[in-house]
Amino acid sequence: MQNPNTFYKEQLEVNQKESKRIFKQLSLFSVLRLSVFILTGIGIYFTYKNWQIAAGIGVVGMAIFLFLLSRYTDLKSKRNLHKRLIAINENELNIAKGNFHERPDGSEFQNPKHFFSLDIDLFGKGSFFQFINRTAIKEGTEKLTEKLLSNDITNIKERQQAIQELAAMPEWRQNYTAVAQGVEIEHSAASITTWLKNYKPFLGKAQYILTIAFSIASLVILGLGIMEIIPISMIGYWLLLGLGITGIYWKKIDVLAQHTGSAKDTFKQYALLLEVIETTTFHSELLKSKQQLIQSEDQKASEIFSKFSKALDALDNRNNLISLVLGNGYLLLDIRYSYAVEKWISKNADKVADWFEVVTFFDAFNSFGNYGFNHQSFTYPTLTDEPVTILAKGLGHPLLHPEKRIDSDLKLEEEQFFIVTGANMAGKSTFLRTVALHIVMANVGLPVCAKESKYKPIKLITSMRTTDSLTDDSSYFFSELTRLKFVVDTIESDKNYFVILDEILKGTNSTDKAIGSRKFVEKLVKQNATGIIATHDLSLTEIETELGAVKNYYFDAEIINDELFFDYKLKQGVCQNMNASFLLKKMEIV
Repeated sequence: MQNPNTFYKEQLEVNQKESKRIFKQLSLFSVLRLSVFILTGIGIYFTYKNWQIAAGIGVVGMAIFLFLLSRYTDLKSKRNLHKRLIAINENELNIAKGNFHERPDGSEFQNPKHFFSLDIDLFGKGSFFQFINRTAIKEGTEKLTEKLLSNDITNIKERQQAIQELAAMPEWRQNYTAVAQGVEIEHSAASITTWLKNYKPFLGKAQYILTIAFSIASLVILGLGIMEIIPISMIGYWLLLGLGITGIYWKKIDVLAQHTGSAKDTFKQYALLLEVIETTTFHSELLKSKQQLIQSEDQKASEIFSKFSKALDALDNRNNLISLVLGNGYLLLDIRYSYAVEKWISKNADKVADWFEVVTFFDAFNSFGNYGFNHQSFTYPTLTDEPVTILAKGLGHPLLHPEKRIDSDLKLEEEQFFIVTGANMAGKSTFLRTVALHIVMANVGLPVCAKESKYKPIKLITSMRTTDSLTDDSSYFFSELTRLKFVVDTIESDKNYFVILDEILKGTNSTDKAIGSRKFVEKLVKQNATGIIATHDLSLTEIETELGAVKNYYFDAEIINDELFFDYKLKQGVCQNMNASFLLKKMEIV
C-alpha cells in the first residue's frame, strides 16, 4: 500500500485543484444565467406587442435559465464534495502530527460498570477512540463504539479480512465519508425505523383512484370554464370542493408530513451511501455479506430509498401556499402523495433497519480500515489455539509516537498470572494499557502495535480506576470492593477473561492491602484466571515461590548523577529500586 502521508498530500493537491477548476465554471455559469435573464427580459420588452413571439422568447429563455441553474447546482454540489475531501485529507495530516486532542473524545461512552471502558483510555481526551474515530454519522459512531466495547472473540478472522480490504481502499473510504458528510440530519435512523414499523396507514387504493378521477375532472371543468361552456364560477366551487375533500384527511396528513419532513434528509443521505456500497465489488466475506443485505431482486436499495426521498420531497411541497391551495383544490395532491408514502412504508418498512445497519456498519468499519491504512507497520495477530494467550515481539502502546515509544516482548501463557512491580513513572500503567489495547484491538480485528503477535482470543476485564460516588453514597473502598467482586463473579462463570488490575485495595491501610491483595491474587489463580496485576507492594511477589502460575516482572529505574533514568523495558524478576523518596526530595517537597 501507499505511504499514508504521501497519499494524503497527493489527494489534498488533487482536490484543491479540482475545487478551483469547478469554481471557475461556477463563475461562468453565474454570468451566463444573468445574461440569459437580461436578454430574455429585453426580448420580451421589444416584442410584447406580438404576444406569441414574446411568449416564445419567455419560454425559451426560462428553459435555458433553468438548465443553467441545474448545471450550476450540480457543479456546486461537486465542489462541496471536493471541499469536504480537502478537509478530510488536511485532518489526516494533522492527526499524523499528533494534533487530535480537540476531536470528539467519546467521553459519553465511558461506563464504570463496563468490563474495561473506564480503565484503559479507550474514551476521553487523548484516547484511542479520539485517535481512531472517522465516522460521519451518529449511528456510525455508535456502531464503532459498540465494536470497541463488545468483547466479541468470535469471527475475528473475518473482521481482520474486512479491515484489510478497506485499508487498501483509501479513495473509496474518503469518498464514502465525504458523501456522508454532505447531508446534515436531525433525527436518528433508529427513531425513524421505529416510527416506520409502528406506522398505521389511513389511506387506501380507493382514495388514490379518487385523486386521479378528481384531477381529470378538474382539467375538464377548467377547460369548459375557459371556453365559457359552463359558468366560470364553477371553477371556484370545484376548488372549494377539492379543499373540502382534502380537509377530511388534513390532521392525519399533517402528522404524516411532520414525521416525513424530519426523515427526508436521512433518507437522502442513506440513498447516496447505499449507492456507493452497491456499486463496489468486495472480496472479504464480511463485506460481501453486508452488501447482500441491500440487494433486491428487482430494484436496488439506493433506488428504493431515492424514490421514497422524492415522495417525501413532493409531500413537503405542501408548505408552498400555491401548491397547498391549487394543488389540493384541483388535484388532491396531499392525498395522492400521502398514499404514495404510505404504500412505500407498507412495502419496505421491515427492510429499512437492515439497510440502515449496512450504512452504519461501513461508516464504522471505514474508521478501522483508515487505522489499518495509517499503521501499515503494525501487525494483524495470528490467531492460535495453543496455550499461549499473547506472544508478542516489539509490543508497544499504539498512541505513543514511534520515535519515543519503547517496545517490549511479551509471552503470557494461558492461565498464567504476572505480578508487575516497578518504580513510579517507570511504565507499569502504560504497559497494562498496552496489553489491554492489544486485546481490544485484536478482538475487533485491527492490527496491533507489535512486530509480531500470536494471540489466543480472550475477553478483557479490568479494575484500574475506581472512584467513590456521592450519588450512590459509596466510599472509594466500597466501590473498589464492588468492582473486584464483579471481576471474581465474572471469572467464576467464564474463565475466558484476561484480568488486568492496577494497585488494588488502595482505599485501606498498607497491612490490610498486602494481605487482601495476596488473597485476591490467590483466588484468581485458583480460578485458573489469566492476567496481570501491577503493584508497589513487593511482598506480593513472594507468591511466585508458592504458585507455579505466577511470574514476577518489573520496570526498572536508576539514579545516575542525581538524575532519574527509565528504560521502560519489561524484565523478569522483582524491582529493587523505588523512587518516591528521591522524587519528593528532587521536587523540594520534603
